[in-house]
Amino acid sequence: MKRFKNILLVCNFDVKHNRAVDRAVSLAKQNEAHLTVFSVVKELPANVGMAITIMPPQELLALAINDRQERIDAMVEDIKQQGINVSAFVVSGTPFLEVIYQVLRNKHDLVILAAEGKGGLKERLFGSTSMHLMRKCPCPVWVIKPKGHEKYKRIMAAVDTTVDFPDPEHESLNPLILQLGSSLAKMDNSLFHVVQVWSVFAEGYMEGRGGLDNGGISRARKQVKQQYEIWLDRLLASVGLKKRNTRVHPRKYEDAPRASVKLVKNEKINLLVIGTVCRTGLAGFFIGNTAEKVLSEVNCSVLTVKPEGFVSPVTLEKA
Repeated sequence: MKRFKNILLVCNFDVKHNRAVDRAVSLAKQNEAHLTVFSVVKELPANVGMAITIMPPQELLALAINDRQERIDAMVEDIKQQGINVSAFVVSGTPFLEVIYQVLRNKHDLVILAAEGKGGLKERLFGSTSMHLMRKCPCPVWVIKPKGHEKYKRIMAAVDTTVDFPDPEHESLNPLILQLGSSLAKMDNSLFHVVQVWSVFAEGYMEGRGGLDNGGISRARKQVKQQYEIWLDRLLASVGLKKRNTRVHPRKYEDAPRASVKLVKNEKINLLVIGTVCRTGLAGFFIGNTAEKVLSEVNCSVLTVKPEGFVSPVTLEKA
């Protein structure tokens, strides 16, 4: 985790953010990093003037910004007392856009924020701001569940070692995911899990139209699983990890998102580390079909990372 030297902490006072603040301060202290506390006041809707006659809309917005600035300044003073190099900014606008603009202007290497939702059976943990940032922010985004232990007991890294469709840009994600996940596990003294979901390509056709019997299908599954285990062993070794210190889960899936969410739940994972980038081809743990569904259902903190060379669709030219 020493890689992070310019951390952006996003504070939304509509949600509990104590866990996010504590983690950002702890990380900044350990890394001797600069910490920026950033808050966005949503712009007033266009028709607000119709409902407000006592005070002009812009004056109301200015009051909201000043109130937010006072709360942020008080937080910053407390952080300074801990020897952290910290600054603060309050702006108005669309939250996820303003955060990405800030990242682009100031080259932040990590964004930390509290999840907007409550999670659980009926509610999503991640709101629209979190999801937009996990999709589009050029640096890693760490969305922290407001409730839970200060340190993570179980951390899981989701990797994709598929080589059917080689792509160096996407392959760069796997070592980064493992490095970040294992570093955090070491820092928090956590159990570290690694998951790789896999399937037999065109298994349904082999069984239905190919006429392969149960024994043939079973042998095909065994061979594919063994190949994935070999790839996963090589990946772990490439970043200095050993299987005896890591719980590895090569999981066959019929429905990858469901299998992934089930594993997170069964293993009581507190933090999931995944890669997020638009991808076509075989579904993996990347933003798109599988990751979108996983993020919509998991009930734990998530650290998302982008591959080398990722370019955000949000640019400063649009600011």
